[in-house]
This record gives sequence, C-alpha cells and structure tokens, in this order.
Amino acid sequence: MKQLPPLSALQPRFFPASRFLAGFFLGATLVSLRLSATETALPVTHEVLDTKVISHQPQYYDGWPTIAIREGKLMLVYSGGREDHVCPFGRLECMVSSDGGNSWAWPQILFDSAIDDRDSGILVTRRGTILVPVYSSLAYQIHYKHQNRRMKEVFGDALALHMERWRIAELRTTDAEKEKLRGPRMIRSTDGGITWSAAYTVPCFSPHGPAQLADGRILYAGANGKKAGAWISNDDGLTWDLLSDLPLRAGEIHAVEAADGTLIVQVRDKKPAPAAPASAQPRTVGKSVEQGSPTINTGITQTESKDGGRTWTSPHEIGVTGYPSHLVRLKDDVLLMTYGMRKKPLGIRAKTSKDHGQTWGPEMILTSDGVSDDLGYPSTAQLPDETLVTVWYEERPGSHNAVLRQAKWKLR
Repeated sequence: MKQLPPLSALQPRFFPASRFLAGFFLGATLVSLRLSATETALPVTHEVLDTKVISHQPQYYDGWPTIAIREGKLMLVYSGGREDHVCPFGRLECMVSSDGGNSWAWPQILFDSAIDDRDSGILVTRRGTILVPVYSSLAYQIHYKHQNRRMKEVFGDALALHMERWRIAELRTTDAEKEKLRGPRMIRSTDGGITWSAAYTVPCFSPHGPAQLADGRILYAGANGKKAGAWISNDDGLTWDLLSDLPLRAGEIHAVEAADGTLIVQVRDKKPAPAAPASAQPRTVGKSVEQGSPTINTGITQTESKDGGRTWTSPHEIGVTGYPSHLVRLKDDVLLMTYGMRKKPLGIRAKTSKDHGQTWGPEMILTSDGVSDDLGYPSTAQLPDETLVTVWYEERPGSHNAVLRQAKWKLR
C-alpha cells in the first residue's frame, strides 16, 4: 500500500510570519482609515484594549468557539484539528486561561468521533457542572463527492493527497455507524474539567449551548433539524424535556435570562432566495455546499417570554444584519450580544440592552479587519474587573485555515 506523507507535508501554503504581521497591521490600518469618518461621529461606548490570535496550532483550522468562566478561570471550547471548514477530522478541544486571557494552556481533546465534530458550546451551571454540547456532522461528504469545487480551491496541487486522507478516514466506520454518530450530543464534567462523561444524546443543538435560569432550571433553546424549541433540564443537564415550541426558524439559536425574568431568544434568520437552476445544484454557499431551496441570511430575529418559556412573543427583527449572536448578562444586569459581520467591513460587532432586551443600543465595532467572510461566532465572558473577553474564529491572510482570535475590551 502506498505510504502517505505526514500531515505537515499536506498543509496549505503559509506565508512567513513577517509578511503575515505586516499584512495584518497594514490591513487593520487601512480599514481604520476608511472607517474613521464614521467612527468619530459615533458616541464613545467602548474601548478595545487589545486583540490577538490565541490558536496554538496554525497548521489546523479552528472554529466556532464558546467561552465561559468558572472560579476565575476562563474555559474555551471549539472545534480543532481540522483541515477546512468541513472535513472528517473535526474534534472538540478545550483551552483554559488562569490569567484573564493573557495566556492560554495547550488544548485538551475532549471528544473526537469518527466524523466531523463541530460547533461547540459551554455552560457552567449553578452547581459548578460544566456542560459542553457538540454537533457531529456528515456535511463534509458532499465536498468529498464534489472535489473539484471548493476542495480544489483550498488544497490546490495537494488535493489528491488530502482526498486520500479523507478516503482513509471514511474507512473507520460504516455508513450505518456514521449515521448513529451524526447529531447533537453533550458531555459534562462535575470536577472542574479534570474528567468528562461519555457523550450522550440531547434533543437539540445551538452553537453556544444552554443557559442557566435563576430558578435553577437550565434552558436549552435550539433546533433539532425540524423545529426550534425550548427544552428544560431540572437535573443539571442530564435529561431534557420540551417545554414549548419557539416561533423561530430552526437555525442557530441562543438564549439568555434578563434581570426581570424575561427570556430572550435570538436566531440567525434566513429568507427564501430565487431558486437556482437544477443544473446548478448542489451549490457552494460561503464555505459549504448546500442542496435544496436556496436562502439568504437576513440577520438576527428575536422572541421573548414573560412566563418562564411557556409562551413566546411574535418574532421580530432587531436591526442587526450580522449573525449568529451570543447573549450574556453582565454584572450590572446589562445584556450584551456579540455577533459576526460578514459584510464589509468584515469583523466582530456588539450591542447592549439596558431594558431587558426590549431595545438594543448602537452597534459597537470590536474589529473591522476581516479578510474573509469565514469568520464570526463570537462569545463573551466578563472578568472580575469587568473587562470583557470575546473570542471568535476567522481566516487570516496567507492561509485558508481559520484561527481563534481574542479581543479584550471594556464598556464605557
């Protein structure tokens, strides 16, 4: 049997660090100059203290992170070990920071199935249990069947070598076994992340995971592929019961409880687009190949509940064109939403609400130097000194691989 070259020989081309940094800062400066007229006209609502890349293994693609804080330590989960936006090698990884995000420990692998494990969330419950949901996907198989589309663009002359790796990876399990692995699961730790449970099936999924409620229940607002719903756990995330259907698209959802008890749920919304000719199916949309009726991203839609999640208001747009959102309640009970902007200038944005989610304030720009629309899924944790730490993923100049990037910032 022909021996394959090592992984390091298969990685896409990288530019020297000096070129990377020069391009990075030059790009940021140019974007800043283009935006200066607009930004100076806006009220000063926040201050970005610094941004930096925190991925330790640039030969891999890292994506879809969620951050939380437990006993003063930051915990970050994400999909790592990847070759691209979709591939058979995605796995759930975790990094910890004991100094507020100034440095991050080497990643620990939490979960690695035989298919693509992606879109990880995290919640530290009131009891201190850590819940980490993950979604295992077979979407990479479409790319494997249509290698001359995105895969050829990504891997170039190394396409055949990468596709041979994918072929061998597929031999690990049968099609029937892969189907059993596909879908939403969760792992949990009751000892601060030292040990983890086996993965168990949960009824829905959302990119950033469930939310702790003041009455002790845990709310998992998510989707199961057919509908959006609100599931409740009364046993610290072990089991889940459907409380109500959500009047939202079955998409990427997140929830938070406001100080007055209002539950706010937001979704990355879409609307139908003109159908492409049958000859054009499947088609590439962003970084993935889709089949079926085409859609257009429209931004964020929101619904609220005043009775603990039993009934919900009619969904309404909130004037945000970025997506998807992560919601968190800060120490002063202000609600913060962060989201990616995949329209130029590309980057990360944020808004706050001081009236329990009824209205949202001016858009705050955390970054505006993105080089590709393959970015976003930010999430935010608040440090004891009220500094905010936001982490997201994005492609950087010179490589198709995405990295994890962090901003430390403060509200004014």
